[in-house]
Amino acid sequence: MSDTFSFPNPQTKDPRERRVHRRLEVIPAILTWTTLIGMVVFSFLVPMWVAVAIIAFDIYWIHRTVFISYYSVKAYKKLKRGQKINWLDRCSKVGESEEYAQEIAKNIVDMKDMLRNMRGYHEKKILKKEITQSSKLLQKMHQLNSEDIMDWHDVIHVVMLPTATEGAANIDPALASIAQSSYPNHRIIILLATESREDKEKREEKVKFLTEKYDGVFRDFLVTAHEVADGEMKCKASNATYAAKKLRSYLDEHDIDYERVIFSNFDCESVVHPQYFAALTYEYIIEPQRLQRAYQPIPLYHNNLWDTNAFVRVIVTSSSFWHMFQSTRKEMVTFSSHSEPFKTLVDVDYWPVNMISEDSIIYWKGYSYYHGEYSVKPIYLPISMDAVLSDTYLGTIKNQYKQKRRWAYGIENFPIIMRATWPDKKIAFTEKFKNAFEMLEGHHSWATAPFILAILGWLPLIFGGDEFNQSTVAHILPFVTRFLMLLAMTGLAISISLSMFLLPKRPARYSRSRYIHMVLQWLLVPIIAPFLGATPAIDSQTRILFKKYFTEFWVTDKTIKHKK
Repeated sequence: MSDTFSFPNPQTKDPRERRVHRRLEVIPAILTWTTLIGMVVFSFLVPMWVAVAIIAFDIYWIHRTVFISYYSVKAYKKLKRGQKINWLDRCSKVGESEEYAQEIAKNIVDMKDMLRNMRGYHEKKILKKEITQSSKLLQKMHQLNSEDIMDWHDVIHVVMLPTATEGAANIDPALASIAQSSYPNHRIIILLATESREDKEKREEKVKFLTEKYDGVFRDFLVTAHEVADGEMKCKASNATYAAKKLRSYLDEHDIDYERVIFSNFDCESVVHPQYFAALTYEYIIEPQRLQRAYQPIPLYHNNLWDTNAFVRVIVTSSSFWHMFQSTRKEMVTFSSHSEPFKTLVDVDYWPVNMISEDSIIYWKGYSYYHGEYSVKPIYLPISMDAVLSDTYLGTIKNQYKQKRRWAYGIENFPIIMRATWPDKKIAFTEKFKNAFEMLEGHHSWATAPFILAILGWLPLIFGGDEFNQSTVAHILPFVTRFLMLLAMTGLAISISLSMFLLPKRPARYSRSRYIHMVLQWLLVPIIAPFLGATPAIDSQTRILFKKYFTEFWVTDKTIKHKK
């Protein structure tokens, strides 16, 4: 760790820091409850102004829906292109950038010659796309400095799979996908990060099964057993930090340079695309500022999507769309399964061990360490994870609520990030303000928008009284709202289409009629958005407001259905 770098302690005992932290952490809940209560109260007092505000909000929401839908489609196209590229071939050729550029240029000339002799519209369209993509690659090759390119043979991947109560059956598919990767297994180290508080017999049985099954498959298979120390929480972050420190000792013993190591922190059930590590390596070795980048695949919840219920499918599919949209923005932060240089991880002193949220806070530590000169590079390849699935239908919905609440609890990052970045004079004021606004607006919309659209938007008509109900605004409000919501259906139609394009192969145990369920499930959105979307966010923010903090990381129940 750098001697000059320090990151705020979430559980600080310093009175002044604690006061600042407390004032910051209550802001999201105050904004949310002011909006919700204010709309009710002002629907009585000034219904005209509330009605105008609702119309303005509806227009804003339509714009937002169209914007997100457009960029989600762009991300989908990039995802499809990413799966067609031979990334390992690029790794092996990019080191000789001039020769590789000549090869690409020749291929472009050959494809243009083929295009002139083609007659079929569809074939010409495909070839034109290939020419466009090859031209972009050629341009990128010309921009590369060969001195900045790292030899891909020097790169070692460490894949950490933190596990608390998950059984070997949950973790095995993840390991199998890594073993089947196009990247050489002898350059991959597995780090199975277990918890010593797990039932000893179950933990040892899990470790024994996995280590024996994958013995000799990878460069090494490391296992750690985290014991919660004083000042730590029972959380994923403290386990990850413990395991990463053990890895550091291992790398020192084997004289492995930290900069050569790409560290992937995956959910233990994450199934990677066969090309992921090759694509990750390629992006890492060509990036001159590689230590100032984190790397994010596109999270899809496909492992058991056919098995879970409609409520969960809509939630996790919508989450995937959101992250696809985020991948097109430079404000993207890390989420769930992601990768970063191990040297950067060491420099920022790993994850905070006393926070529930861990997936994005590590990005903000890097951002703080590099004074804002840190960003996430999207890897347009899917990483498939488990959706919530319990033994009963209602149990699944209940656990989905808890998972969504834990995700929303990520707002605990807000006071930490503000304390870390606002005093930093090397970060522009506009950048700091934008970061604060992005977090507050995102969590505020998460908690309030579904209720405004579904319920609160009609309050002026209910509570406005005779005078308001005879006004022009009162007469046009329902028509404007219905018309704008009808426009919003285009976003829903795009979501349905994308969900069907992304849908994994149907298991043989389900009939074709289940495809109908996959379409009709989207009719549940008006119910799901307020009660399984906004309510968990309100729950998390309110807990922080009243100091009812979570003290332990809740592990999502992901039952494995028997596959016939």
